[in-house]
Amino acid sequence: MPPLDQLTAFVSANPVGAAILGVFALVAIFIALFALRALYRACARFVRDYVAVRPAEDILTIVAASIATGVSAQGMWRFSGDVLGFDGPLRLLLFAFIEVAVITSAVRARRNMRENYSAGIDGIAVWALTGLSAVLSSMDARSLPEALFRLAAPLVAAWLWERGMAIERHRITGRQRIHWRLTPERAMVRLGLAEASDRTASEVDAHRRLTRVALAAKRARALRAAGASDRRMRAALTKLDRAMDQAVEHTGLAIDQARQEALLSQIGALYNTTALIDLHPPVPWEPEEPPAAPMLALMAPDDEDERRESKPETPVDTLQRATMIRTARAYWDAQIENKWVPRAADIARETGVPVDTAREYRSLWKLEAKAHALIEAAYLEHGIVDTGSFPAVPPSDRILSVNGASVS
Repeated sequence: MPPLDQLTAFVSANPVGAAILGVFALVAIFIALFALRALYRACARFVRDYVAVRPAEDILTIVAASIATGVSAQGMWRFSGDVLGFDGPLRLLLFAFIEVAVITSAVRARRNMRENYSAGIDGIAVWALTGLSAVLSSMDARSLPEALFRLAAPLVAAWLWERGMAIERHRITGRQRIHWRLTPERAMVRLGLAEASDRTASEVDAHRRLTRVALAAKRARALRAAGASDRRMRAALTKLDRAMDQAVEHTGLAIDQARQEALLSQIGALYNTTALIDLHPPVPWEPEEPPAAPMLALMAPDDEDERRESKPETPVDTLQRATMIRTARAYWDAQIENKWVPRAADIARETGVPVDTAREYRSLWKLEAKAHALIEAAYLEHGIVDTGSFPAVPPSDRILSVNGASVS
């Protein structure tokens, strides 16, 4: 007889019992609905409070670690039954004690990390207990692949836990535990296949070509100062000319003022390397002292006479500017050799450089060793402060003149 016919026959034979069973069924359905509703709300609250606020990688880490821990627990279930002989409720209560200890140590390690920024001894316990669980569960394996699988599962869970801890530690402290000295990025930079800064390829190429020009110019100047042979001088000048041609062709040196100034800065730094031995940098652990008297002379401002002589600069092209700067530098070197520090107005008058430009370069040139010595001697012996505007006094064999101030 079909089930529907049986149900109809039972209701016809027992109407009271069928009614009571129907009431109980309705009550059970309502209870089940309320239970499902409460379960749904609890799951939604859990997701909102604990899952939604976490990044996706943390959730995936917890899920994967839970699966790996389940695999390890299944191996310990078999080990407790086959090796230890546990059965029934005793086996159910004792088979997963190591996994519970692993989870407890992991929770404690996370709490220590949040409070002390270190997992401490509990982090070591996680790895030790995980390794013990992996070894014990693999001892009851029936084949080599099964043993390897049971060894790998707990270690995967521990590794995922460690990576989750590292990510959270970095999020809390803002720093990593260590910085490796050997990384693919550093290896590429060392081999010249990558750039350490964010410069473009054209900027890197231009910098290297300008550096070649500066180094070639320094080499040629050193050979000329050492009295090298004509053959070596021709080779050095040929190399300098070739580097300059390539720089002009590939970097736009002839029309780019910024790169021209960069080249002049490199040449100035290379030409004055020996001036580094005359520097007297301050000692960082000594107490700060007021500026020495000679430095007061160097920091003295120009007075009103020279300011009145300054005129607005007229626009000049790059080639004219470079020529004027070279002429001013040659005039300055010649006067320094004659033991006279010219003022900015004298430089402007003799070379045609605007006074403002002359004052700018004079403020840099007077810091060089020879000019600084002349200014310092004038101040120490006669109290003459360099303002760059004293009347000029022609130099003589027995007169030291700084800005036109005579020194006996």
